[in-house]
Amino acid sequence: MGDKMMERFKLGDTATYTQTITDADIKSFAGISGDNNPVHMSDEYAEGSRFKKRIAHGLISASFFSALFGTKLPGPGCVYVNQSLKFLRPVYINDTVTARVVLTDIDVVKRRLFFDTICEVNRKKVITGKAEIYLPE
Repeated sequence: MGDKMMERFKLGDTATYTQTITDADIKSFAGISGDNNPVHMSDEYAEGSRFKKRIAHGLISASFFSALFGTKLPGPGCVYVNQSLKFLRPVYINDTVTARVVLTDIDVVKRRLFFDTICEVNRKKVITGKAEIYLPE
């Protein structure tokens, strides 16, 4: 990616991705990650928890940032360098999550882009964070 690649970005650039979380997503993620916490996997256990029903793994929603970076903004070829996350609210089965990334800073010399990262369900923030992306030449 040449210098012209860096020039095409401007502060405030935004991309979004929306997906509804299914029971199958939760089971697949548990299999991939090894996180079989019963708050994700057991209706009976979750009913007795503070959440009252099963919740999705937080990293399912957070993984949507990777989808955005790799396919939309900045797009193919970028390298995900750093991510901070705050999990604010639970995400439940059949919740529709909208992930959004907003470009907040550009370091042309180091070829780095910095983003605010947000996931929302029903216009309420469920995850916030910051990400750093490297653009190889």
